[in-house]
Amino acid sequence: MTDGPAFQDLYPDHWAHCYGCGRLNEHGLKVRSSWDGDETVATVVPRPHHTAIPGFVYSGFIASVIDCHSTGSAAAAAHRAAGGDPAVGPYPRFLTGSLKVEYLKPTPIDAPVELRSTIVEVKGRKVTVATTLSSKGAVCARGEAVLVQVPETWEPKA
Repeated sequence: MTDGPAFQDLYPDHWAHCYGCGRLNEHGLKVRSSWDGDETVATVVPRPHHTAIPGFVYSGFIASVIDCHSTGSAAAAAHRAAGGDPAVGPYPRFLTGSLKVEYLKPTPIDAPVELRSTIVEVKGRKVTVATTLSSKGAVCARGEAVLVQVPETWEPKA
């Protein structure tokens, strides 16, 4: 059972365009993460175009969903640590400082993947998240991400 709305739905509009999790990106993966007690969870359904070899998911898809679930989890953890109501945004936006993914076994393409994360550390503008990706009850990949909070006034340089 998950608690509250998806973290990514609580980003301000100007931060909601990510390919992996942006609600305003019509072509994106639409990763949606929420609290499940002290862990965060998301379920994503791989599509046929996410194929690596017949029957199995492309590793880049796995890294992408771990990445976007981790950034959402970091935003929720920082929001919670600051005393924010988990159901009320806006959530801060995080970008990936580092991402390590271990591929433990091939991930079947014919089933949803579950992402489950624990918050390792919240330290200032940096959050570390550990994630497992499972399919059909088996852990297929593990990831660890260090995420950095984007300043609200940050404007990307063209």
